[in-house]
Amino acid sequence: MALKLVNYQKKAAESVKAFWGNREAAHQKQVEAGKTDAGSRGAVTGGKNMDGFVALLIDLIEANGLKNATIIRQGRIPLTLPGYFRPTKMWDMLVLLDNRLIAAVELKSQVGSFGNNFNNRTEEAIGTAHDLWTAYREGAFGDSPRPFVGWLMLVEDAVGSRRPIRDRSDHFPVRPEFQGASYIERYNLLCRKLVQENLYSSAAVLASPRTAMQTGKFSDVSELTSLKMFVINFAAHIAAEAAR
Repeated sequence: MALKLVNYQKKAAESVKAFWGNREAAHQKQVEAGKTDAGSRGAVTGGKNMDGFVALLIDLIEANGLKNATIIRQGRIPLTLPGYFRPTKMWDMLVLLDNRLIAAVELKSQVGSFGNNFNNRTEEAIGTAHDLWTAYREGAFGDSPRPFVGWLMLVEDAVGSRRPIRDRSDHFPVRPEFQGASYIERYNLLCRKLVQENLYSSAAVLASPRTAMQTGKFSDVSELTSLKMFVINFAAHIAAEAAR
């Protein structure tokens, strides 16, 4: 049976428009309220910037035959899963069926402040996945097949994220693939390695300029870390679970 990809390009463009629109609305609300965090941080306190991508994943679940799944997104139902190195971890989206974990997905974004935030996102992504898979190995999710674990990052396409970066390592050389790589390229490397090391089933990075609030414009960095690859992998996992 062919996978159903639910016109994901168009829905992703609408999701990008919503992302930038929600950020701007949150920023304006903070400004009008006279809050002190009305800068970049104020634009992300609304908490629903990536909801369009959650809706896209829900469409993929329904279209590929898993209509009886319990889909947990931001709201009243807890989004936490047990960990191994820590008691629990909150995810951005969970899919459950018959008390089995089908999928867990993280949806992240970065606008500005690329340096420190890249390191924080990297450490978070690696730690979250390692914690989940160790908990899985120790039976935290019962006797069930491996779930789909996904990580999707939307990065502002800007001069700061495209500029080559120099790193200094006083004692040992930086790996060659990082030398002169921009932050967007580093996110691409991160996503490739997260999948290569079996930490995530699929990982994607999308680059989008602030002007995309009107256009929905975004671009992939590479085929392996593209939205298309993420959507195909997710839809295939859902279809396999539906067939099961």
